[in-house]
Amino acid sequence: MEDFNKNVERSIMKKFRKDIWSPFVHAVKNYELIKEGDNVCVCISGGKDSMLLAKLMQMLHRFSDYPFGLKFLVMDPGYNERNRKKIEHNAGLLEIPIEIFETQIFDIANVTEKSPCYLCARMRRGNLYAKAKEMGCNKIALGHHFSDVIETTLMGMLYGAQIQGMMPKLHSTNFEGMELIRPLYEVHEDAIKAWRDYNGLEFIQCACRFTENLEIKDDYESNSKRMETKMIISKLKETNPMVESNIFNSLHNVSLDTFIEYKTNGVRHNFLEDYDKE
Repeated sequence: MEDFNKNVERSIMKKFRKDIWSPFVHAVKNYELIKEGDNVCVCISGGKDSMLLAKLMQMLHRFSDYPFGLKFLVMDPGYNERNRKKIEHNAGLLEIPIEIFETQIFDIANVTEKSPCYLCARMRRGNLYAKAKEMGCNKIALGHHFSDVIETTLMGMLYGAQIQGMMPKLHSTNFEGMELIRPLYEVHEDAIKAWRDYNGLEFIQCACRFTENLEIKDDYESNSKRMETKMIISKLKETNPMVESNIFNSLHNVSLDTFIEYKTNGVRHNFLEDYDKE
């Protein structure tokens, strides 16, 4: 396992340096995600994204110019035995010292009549914040990546009638002093998949009780609006390879002067408020 882990780390620093390590480090620095003295809790779901994030954070902790604390947390919301063992096995392969704590989130979310995925996500986030704070951490790190940012932005426009991005970091509104960070913010999903396949790694996908009951059992994304959005982006890239970068860059180049209405700090504003002012 030790040799395997060294090869995985070598692949990150050499073969995938341009596509994974460099954009990861750039995001951490560019958005000031980690500061000296922080205690970061990396939240691991068992999928490819969170497992890669854990390895990257472990390496950053080793090479960083400034000290920060680091812990690796796996919340078991009610995984079946196969998925639980897969997570533990992969953590062993990658030499990631995980701490696991149990919850009954799947059981609770699975009996709700409406939006089990929404309820599950809220409960998972709350439990992670609470446990991380109990462990002495002031930040939780999640595995959302560049492609999530693009897809979430486009989904909001197409299906939610809103223009809303995904921030690289957020202050918690319910847990004082806690912050959420997304260090994979500039890493493309295709690069993560390439890293996974190059190293022959297998991770769990969506493992909730709700999706186990669906006809399509391998990945809930295949039956979701997110997959539709992925297909739209893929089709657009056939004629414009810059589509993803353009959407991402547009989030950094917003002109409020051209918006009819917008919200800031929960307050809605209309362009007519200032239209006749000199």
